[in-house]
Amino acid sequence: MLTLEQVKQKSAARLAKLHPAVLAGANELIRRSYNRGVPILITQGMRTIAQQNELYAQGRTKKGDIVTNARGGDSYHNYGLAIDFALLLPDGRNVSWDMKRDGDGDKVADWQEVVQEGKKLGFEWGGDWTSFKDYAHLQMSFGLSIQDLKAGRRPTAQQSAAALSRITGGEPEVNKDIPVNITLNGKKLTTGVMDDAVTYAPVRAIAEALGAKVTYNASSKTVNIVKE
Repeated sequence: MLTLEQVKQKSAARLAKLHPAVLAGANELIRRSYNRGVPILITQGMRTIAQQNELYAQGRTKKGDIVTNARGGDSYHNYGLAIDFALLLPDGRNVSWDMKRDGDGDKVADWQEVVQEGKKLGFEWGGDWTSFKDYAHLQMSFGLSIQDLKAGRRPTAQQSAAALSRITGGEPEVNKDIPVNITLNGKKLTTGVMDDAVTYAPVRAIAEALGAKVTYNASSKTVNIVKE
């Protein structure tokens, strides 16, 4: 069985550029779900406008099933305020979107256990939507509509602090993740987390900002960084 840290590392690359409260919520969701016997993988975090348009084209102008009704700019993912998740299977490599799966055998569907913990942390669940339901989707809107976000409005410092307080003030944890901003020459570059004085940050964002190229060799499980 994978350790909690191994499970968290599988999602780390997809948590870059999330709003600090959403980042803290995602990490806490991973921890709480794991403690309930339900390892999860965050399959999507921040999504660019171009990526959103590509996804919108699926099932319309491109092959595949329709998975979203949101064009670029019309999703909370585009503003770092949403995540998608899946159940991480026992082999530690594959995932499942089976909402009836009860892998921990507690007679409660694993999916619902994750949703329960997400709602406790302040996430809104796409499965509660009345029209297009997105069962893998969790978001923190902070009371802002998509039109508000398009107009440039963002969560206030007070809203962000309240959300972080709710998340970090929940069940006790010895080593609790602390969201941190990472800057390059004084300019914010990305977001990471600090866990027991160890800072975890997306290597690609930092390396590329410094002019390096990052590649991954799946066979040797090696991240290669080459200074161009």
